[in-house]
Amino acid sequence: MARRVDNKWVSTIASIWIQASCGASYTFGIYSSTLKSSQSYSQSTLDTVSVFKDIGANAGVISGLLYSAVTEKRGRSGRSVLSPGPWLVLLAGAVQFFAGYFLIWASVVGVINRPPVAVMCLFMWMAAHAQTFFNTTDVVSGVHNFSDYSGTIVGIMKGFLGLSGAILIQVYYTMLKDQPSAFILMLAILPTTVSLVLMLLVRIYDTNAMGDKKHLNSFSAVALIIAGYLMILIVLENIFTMPLWSRILTFIVLLFLLFWPLKTVLVAMREEREGSSEPSSSEQSPLLENPPQVVPEKVSKDMNLIQAMRTGDFWLLFIAMVCGLGSGLATINNISQIGESLGYSTVEINTLVSLLSIWNFLGRFGAGYVSDVLLYKRGFTRPFLMAFTLLVMTAGHIIIASGFSGNLYVGSVLVGVCYGCQWSLMPTITSEIFGIGHMGTIFNTIAIGSPVGSYILSVRVIGYIYDEEATGEDNSCYGTRCFMLSFFILASVAFFGFLVDLVLFFRTRSFYKLVLHRRSQHSQLTAADE
Repeated sequence: MARRVDNKWVSTIASIWIQASCGASYTFGIYSSTLKSSQSYSQSTLDTVSVFKDIGANAGVISGLLYSAVTEKRGRSGRSVLSPGPWLVLLAGAVQFFAGYFLIWASVVGVINRPPVAVMCLFMWMAAHAQTFFNTTDVVSGVHNFSDYSGTIVGIMKGFLGLSGAILIQVYYTMLKDQPSAFILMLAILPTTVSLVLMLLVRIYDTNAMGDKKHLNSFSAVALIIAGYLMILIVLENIFTMPLWSRILTFIVLLFLLFWPLKTVLVAMREEREGSSEPSSSEQSPLLENPPQVVPEKVSKDMNLIQAMRTGDFWLLFIAMVCGLGSGLATINNISQIGESLGYSTVEINTLVSLLSIWNFLGRFGAGYVSDVLLYKRGFTRPFLMAFTLLVMTAGHIIIASGFSGNLYVGSVLVGVCYGCQWSLMPTITSEIFGIGHMGTIFNTIAIGSPVGSYILSVRVIGYIYDEEATGEDNSCYGTRCFMLSFFILASVAFFGFLVDLVLFFRTRSFYKLVLHRRSQHSQLTAADE
């Protein structure tokens, strides 16, 4: 038994490191201008390519189906055993990751002839689609391994994925500064290597222990420290010209912080061996103490994808994600071009791209933890919190549309945080409403709403309006007119998503009340037994 729990912690740290390295889709702004110039793309064409990146990074139905297949429960002698198969999903992702980014790099530097736009879209889709294999494996395995703390573990995994963009950009600044084409090659090699080295360690152990919470909190603390450190680095790089030795030193510190969670793993393993991992009842958090073992039928009965798609809740959540994730992703993909049109320097634009990863992390991590607190202490459901984030995102789009000096920083903070919140809340809501059995397939299907919304808003709205306003041979546009109308439209779309999510909130309110009631009953019974 101790070995199983030990392996659970090793699996968790391996998943964290994979998540911290695989978020290459969030670094598109670093090399988008090089891709645009080397391939002679217009803004609309570049947006079309970026949409295929979004489709690949978010349409993870295949990864969900593969994950369900290789982790299927098999009965033997009356005993249910989980196949140790998640590494197969990671291997499939690694192959796609390398092939996609390597072909993009070969196209940019001229190793192969300039491909047609459709072929470049295929390369971009392949590279980004690999991310869903990593993300599905790490998130769903984490929920299996810490089912009593699903909001927290999803927040940790999604949070490190959000941080990965800033981490990869620090690699760029340290080793490949002002070489965006070499950065693309690095994206083909580094995340692939990390996933191949660690893939056999990621496994499923459906175990729970009272002492899990304090160790998960340690992971969370390290994640917050890394986010704070990266934010300080980004600000310093924006103010000062850092020499090579200082960039190397700060990168070594970053690597130390990334390896710091290994200490938590060793402590957890030692405590399991000593039989002292279970804290006394006085040490347990009222937030996650004694999660309910008896749950409402709607949760306990796992739905498959077809069954989920027959419910109104599925489509309300899908439409809300089209509006929220779609408008947020459209902003992230165009942040470089917005900065250029407003006269920001290259360093300032790169700073915006990096900071978006930090805000993305804070949203992903914070929503997972805070939603548990609000649900179990205050009774505020996750759909309610998601509706609130959509309302704040509406304000962020309006601030960006105003075009005043500095507003791009403020607006990007609001949009980035809220975008990250929705990525953390959506999988958790999915597991609660539709069950954990086919969680990977269902939440990846709902995530298709992100590229759907991004395509409509990036290509048909932002790209079209930008090209209409552009002048000169280089198809460039300068001034607030380039994006003002586009972001007022994005604000309207986000507000519509807010209204849709309110409907989901009212539809599921009685369901969440039942969840809380059953949990309260279970806690009272446990207290009486003690």
